[in-house]
Amino acid sequence: CVSGCGEIKINEEEKWFTLGGYTFHEGDYISLDGTTGKIYKGDIKTVEASVGGNFGRIMRWADQFRKLQVRTNADTPADTENAVKLGAEGIGLCRTEHMFFNEDRIPKIRKMILSDTVEQREEALNELIPFQKEDFKAMYKALKGRPMTVRYLDPPLHEFVPTDPEDIAALAKDMGLTAEEVQARCDELHEFNPMMGHRGCRLAVTYPEIAKMQTRAVIEAAIEVKDEMGYDIVPEIMIPLVGEKKELKYVKDIVVATAEEVMKEKGEYINYHVGTMIEIPRAALTADEIAEEAEFFSFGTNDLTQMTFGFSRDDAGKFLGSYYENKIYESDPFAKLDQKGVGQLVKMAAEKGRATNPTLKMGICGEHGGDPSSVEFCHKVGLNYVSCSPFRVPIARLAAAQAALNNK
Repeated sequence: CVSGCGEIKINEEEKWFTLGGYTFHEGDYISLDGTTGKIYKGDIKTVEASVGGNFGRIMRWADQFRKLQVRTNADTPADTENAVKLGAEGIGLCRTEHMFFNEDRIPKIRKMILSDTVEQREEALNELIPFQKEDFKAMYKALKGRPMTVRYLDPPLHEFVPTDPEDIAALAKDMGLTAEEVQARCDELHEFNPMMGHRGCRLAVTYPEIAKMQTRAVIEAAIEVKDEMGYDIVPEIMIPLVGEKKELKYVKDIVVATAEEVMKEKGEYINYHVGTMIEIPRAALTADEIAEEAEFFSFGTNDLTQMTFGFSRDDAGKFLGSYYENKIYESDPFAKLDQKGVGQLVKMAAEKGRATNPTLKMGICGEHGGDPSSVEFCHKVGLNYVSCSPFRVPIARLAAAQAALNNK
């Protein structure tokens, strides 16, 4: 995962950036090595990773010993299929917002965001249901019955609104507004600290129709794929950025009511689970209360690390280098789980959650899920699974086996 690049200089207006003595313009190809962080000029040919031969044998040995399940973070059928080939046992994080950035969908989500009334928002969201449902169906089919945790809309809404004058004009025409009115509405969404602003479950509290739309898409897709393919699909619906039990209950009630409505319409009932991400320190501290409403916990260790340390992952690259040089931090807390601080919140939340609900399923879905020392920590505190990017799945499988053997 490449999460920052402090040396890059970007000119947003003219759409170019400079890096390493080179200037790149919009449309130029670059290649990123997500493991090393290296950037290459041009479109470098790649080969698809596979698990076979002696490596495959080692992976099979590892699977015999590990206790942790290994899932993947995936948002597309292609990523899902790759992860399954590499040994993933399901999806621990499907980020639904990534599905909205397609060029035939982004105008609809923008229209919803900038609408004035519930009716207008529902009209725009109804146009999105078929797209979201087909995405979920494709993912379910690729998983062939393996579990999938669907995270509801999480990022702040300003990330979706247009900035290009042509896009603003097109949206204004579609909505029957002037370009100035659209720009004014976009400006109203500006936040001084969006990471801690109007995002996650707060969107569903403010705009419950978003949660209704996503629930309808999740449940309809599961029922249809079950009927078409025969897979026994049990959707896992994850509410993000919860910090208070009543917050979760409010959104969960919307999810349950909508799911019941859809199943009644379809004349078919399926099992599903509603859980939450533990990514706010307060959620970890009150996990015993939150577990009264949640059927599972997924530790979002990226945000939990940001909020525990008090710095943004996007900005920390500007100063963390000095911290490593001066031996203040020994490693990147976004790559290797901080077990003394963030880890203690995870441990506490796991203990408190299980005290309330002994059958509570728990995992992590940050990039820490592919780091061996972090995987071992997850084994020690009794989590059920780790979830990481597709190409880190083999690392996590091996690390989980090593953790089991090291902690007999």
